[in-house]
Amino acid sequence: MDTFFKISARQSTLGTEILGGLTTFLAMGYIIAVNPIMMQVAGMPFQAALTATCFGAALMTIIMGLVANRPVALASGMGINAIVAYSLCESHALGVDWRVAMGVVFLEGIVILILVLCGLRKAIMDAIPVNIRRAIGVGIGLFVAFIGLKGGGIIASSPSTYLTLGHLSSPACIVSLVAIVLALVLETIHMKGSLLISVIGATIVGIPLGVTKLPDHWNFGLDFSSFAAPFQIDPASGSMALLAVLTTPALLMFVFSLLMSDFFDTMGTIVAIGDRAGFVDKQGNVEDVQSILTIDSVAAAVGGFMGASSITSFAESTAGAAAGARTGLSSIVIGVLFAIFAFFAPIIGMVSASATCGALVIVGFLMLSGIREIEWDHLETAFPAFITIIGIPLTYSITNGIGFGFISYLVVMAVLGRIREIKPLMWIAALAFLLMFVVS
Repeated sequence: MDTFFKISARQSTLGTEILGGLTTFLAMGYIIAVNPIMMQVAGMPFQAALTATCFGAALMTIIMGLVANRPVALASGMGINAIVAYSLCESHALGVDWRVAMGVVFLEGIVILILVLCGLRKAIMDAIPVNIRRAIGVGIGLFVAFIGLKGGGIIASSPSTYLTLGHLSSPACIVSLVAIVLALVLETIHMKGSLLISVIGATIVGIPLGVTKLPDHWNFGLDFSSFAAPFQIDPASGSMALLAVLTTPALLMFVFSLLMSDFFDTMGTIVAIGDRAGFVDKQGNVEDVQSILTIDSVAAAVGGFMGASSITSFAESTAGAAAGARTGLSSIVIGVLFAIFAFFAPIIGMVSASATCGALVIVGFLMLSGIREIEWDHLETAFPAFITIIGIPLTYSITNGIGFGFISYLVVMAVLGRIREIKPLMWIAALAFLLMFVVS
């Protein structure tokens, strides 16, 4: 096992890999409860969505561990599942059947897999200026911390100022503050497993405060009726769901939108995880990137096939990397846990957003260290880096932040009269982003 996963070679241990896997799983385990609810809005049976969510994540995360040997976890992507539920299925304009929506996801996965196998995805990553690559990881760090603070209630929405301080005396905020303090104290004294302990400790504290909901039922049933969804019959047209996608221009535009989101979300996420797990060099190049991107692309198609929405790499994997995970063994641990909790989903439902707040805030802090590597005296890449950093959390989208960074890079280089220095793939990517923003 040590030889296969290169545990010692990467200066890790068996215990550290298991701990890292547990930390990531608890940080992203909310998807087990959230995704089935989103898919239920789309019209899919809840138990079928739960089965697809768990087994889809388990399958692709284990494959990532065995093939790429990197601590990258995959599951149904938040954001894309919202598009599926509200823009595709519940929309008054489209209102397609969930099987057709899964056909859109499946087709997007096939297209992005072709782009990866052609080397285009890696080539675009290589074409991105180093400062912007570094900025992506920093922006995701702010994004992860923002997700933690927002989910924990410490940051709340406001009609007048958009964002404001939450009610710190509320039970949810109290648990969040306990999670942050606990994670900070344990991290300060270099306690092994500090992030995992903070999640568990905050979950326990949340029981008497009513934030941690104890299971009131156990459901051991599995439902595989959503599998092969794109090849099932669309009730509205009477034809195969995938055929309905291929013959509807509006749905093909959704394929393009999902493609852009999946393409660049994963790119940013992999850079961020690699930076924490030590497989990104000083030039921002990701080791084993082709195998990682290939598996992620296959996962998108598998998600559509199984009815789990698009399965993608999770930024929460940075929590496991921060806990010491360096190999694919941690991914195996995560995958096995997803498979087990297909039967015990109520247990993961006990872990609230408040309980994971501390871990996500600390991870965000750790990821911010990359900001010192950005060459701020080079305006042509420093300003796009700045736009990328603030664009990711402020638009609540990794893809949007990267898009703003790319477009601003082209503008600055054009003004400086250095258009010839822009690599062709950066032109293609920036123009694709511009098209996406206009269409949206």
